[in-house]
Parts: sequence; structure tokens; C-alpha cells
Amino acid sequence: MSEPIVESAQEAAQRVRPLDTLALPLGPGQPPALLEALANRDDFEDLEVSTGLLLGLYSLFTRKGVRLRSGFFGPVERGLVEAGQNVSFIPADFRRFAVALEMNPPRVMATAVAPPDASGNLSLSLHAGATVEALRACGQDPERVLIAEINPALPRTHGWPPEYSHQLSVNEVDVLIEHESPLPVLPSAEPGPVERAIAETVQAFIPNGATLQTGIGAIPSQVVSLLAEGSGGDYGIHSEMFTTGLMRLHRAGKVTNRNKGTFDGRSVCTFALGDLELYDWLNDSDEVAFLPVDVVNDPRRIGANRQMISINGALSIDFSGQVAADTLGPRQYSGIGGHEDFVEGVGSAVANRSLLCIPSTTTVQGRLVSRIMPTLSPGTCVTTPRHQVDLVITEFGVAELQGRSVAERADALVKIAHPDCRDELRDQL
Repeated sequence: MSEPIVESAQEAAQRVRPLDTLALPLGPGQPPALLEALANRDDFEDLEVSTGLLLGLYSLFTRKGVRLRSGFFGPVERGLVEAGQNVSFIPADFRRFAVALEMNPPRVMATAVAPPDASGNLSLSLHAGATVEALRACGQDPERVLIAEINPALPRTHGWPPEYSHQLSVNEVDVLIEHESPLPVLPSAEPGPVERAIAETVQAFIPNGATLQTGIGAIPSQVVSLLAEGSGGDYGIHSEMFTTGLMRLHRAGKVTNRNKGTFDGRSVCTFALGDLELYDWLNDSDEVAFLPVDVVNDPRRIGANRQMISINGALSIDFSGQVAADTLGPRQYSGIGGHEDFVEGVGSAVANRSLLCIPSTTTVQGRLVSRIMPTLSPGTCVTTPRHQVDLVITEFGVAELQGRSVAERADALVKIAHPDCRDELRDQL
């Protein structure tokens, strides 16, 4: 290992060739200064950038000769698609990106990091991703380039040493950029009456001592708020994403992580996204371990947790229980992430429960449309197959699908559909 070269973002951007491949982490692991510097170039012939969940409006992806390959769409990707930019979706769950990187290693990799500690170690901060080993392999290859962007605003977070270090030595990096950028903030979604009704139902399925996984959005946020205010506790956390709500559950004294079954004593996640209060709390915290996604989202590890309860959302579900959580018809809306992994992992033990939370309706061009439907809309992709689905919860109740026949599933789902839609749905049973 040799000393890294310290360069400006503009200088580092010149290390990317006009014809090249570049890989970046998901969301909070992306290096903003490098992306902005790359946008100042106009000589790209074919630059392929692989990442997911862009958190900035980077003009790089509007440049001629630049292709974006995304494993998870957010508002930025959807906007780029609508604007006609060269954006494609890579169908894969989050943990399989570790395998994809190994099979097709990009020539350049870049990541955001916290400032080095006294030993010269760079924490990967808000994103463990897929994975530190892929970053190390890039840095060790003389034909490839590993760029680390140091942001003093990033919290120093920790892994699970010695097996999962969640850090790079400065000597493992080819190029260092030093640039302070504002951190990506995800405000807590405010729940409405529908979200509150669903959350109250969900709460009844979470026993004391449960190990929790929660996703993003108003429903999970309201669930953890109710748990923080309630009389229960002794919870564990094993979640792909760590949120502001989970921090508040910790602060309320409800999280102990005792005897989870895996990684006892600390909450585990693979990335964090929330408000600045969350990032301050995470800085040098010994309560949360950031682990690679192929570890956190491994269904075998998920299922090994004590009373594992997963709380996920969906866009639509059909009478058989097929779940669409990432497409609206043929339109790519988000990504697969860990949706199926957590539903599958939870289903491996009787004491575990998978809670699929879905508002009963949505509004399309001013018309009320049921999210529960006889068959998924044409072009819709199945995110999670019917045989893995357990409980479906709307604001009108609970449908237990596990162990039920196709006809029984359809009847149970119609009963929790919006009252204005039930007669039409029953006609199609």
C-alpha cells in the first residue's frame, strides 16, 4: 500500500476517462463534489455510471455520452427518465449488487467517507453498501482507481470488528478529495389518518422483545412513534435502513438488542438516512453497527432473529397475494431493495411476522383507485411473490394470507379494501 494522492475534485474528475465505467454507492454514500466536477466535462464518449437512489440533481446525468444504470429509482431518477435522459434500471435486490460488482468490476469506484481517525482509518459513515471488500479490491488493482471524498460533516460510524470493519485505511485509497458538503436530509413524513390507522393496527402485532425492520415513509415512522410512546420495549433492530424514527425509539429507552439471535447488543443496518439530529446521534455511537448489505439482508440471518417483525409497504397487491412494490404498470417507480429478502427471512419461523402495509386506495387523475385488485395492472412487475406474503394491513383491517387458499386470500383482501371499491371487487371474485 502507498500514500494516496490528495487532489481537488476537479483534478480527481480527470482520472475518469472519456470511455469508462464508474460505480458509486447508494444515496448517502455518493460523493457530491466529484459528481459536480464530472459535470464540468464535455468530452465523454461513453461513461457508464452505476449507482442507485440519487440524492442530488447532478447535471452530469444530462450530459451527452453519459449513461446512468440505477438499481433503485428515487425522485431524481424518475425526473431524469421523464426528461428523456439515458437512464436504465437494473433489476436486482440490494444484496445481489455485491455479486454484480464482483462479476463486472468497474474501472473507477468512488465513495464518500468521514475524516480519518488517529490511525488513518476512513469510516464509510452513512453507507456500508455492497461492499467495503469491493472498494478494497478496486484500490489494490493497479489498473483501477479508488477515489474517496472526505466530508467533515459526515458522522463517524462503526461496523462489527474484526469481521466487518466499515472503514478503509487511507493507504488503501488511490485518490483523496477533501470537500465539505451539506448532508442529504430526509424529513420525517407526516402521517395522515390513513397512516395512523394502519400504524395502530401494526402495533398490535409487535410483542415485547421483538426484533424490528422498518422501511421508509409515514407508516413506519408512525409505528415507531407509537412504540416509543407505548408501554412495551426490549426491542432489537435489524433493518436495511436506519431512520430518524429508529433513533427516537433508542432514545426512548425501548431498544436493548438483548438476545436477538444475531448481532446481539447493537442495532444493525446497512445505511442511514434521516435528519441532521440522526447524523449527530450516530457520530461515534456504539449503539448501531453498519454492516454490508449481503450480511444485513441475508434471509437466513434475518430469520435467525428472535420474534422478527418486518414492516414494509407496497404499491399494489392482487387477489392471489402478488405484491408490486417498485413498479406502476410498466413504469419503474423505485426499486426492489430488501423487500423480498425480509419477507422471505421472516417467514422461516412461526414466531416471526411479515407486515405488508398498504393504503387501500390511491388517486389517479382525480379518480379513486383500489390498490387491491383482481390482477396486477398490465406491465406491472412482481416484487415479492404470493407464496411469501403473510399479513396485509390497510386502514380497514388485516388480511392473513399465509396458509390460505387462493379463493380465501381474495375474500380476505376484499374485506380490507376501501368500502367504495368492495362491491366492484366482489363481482370479480
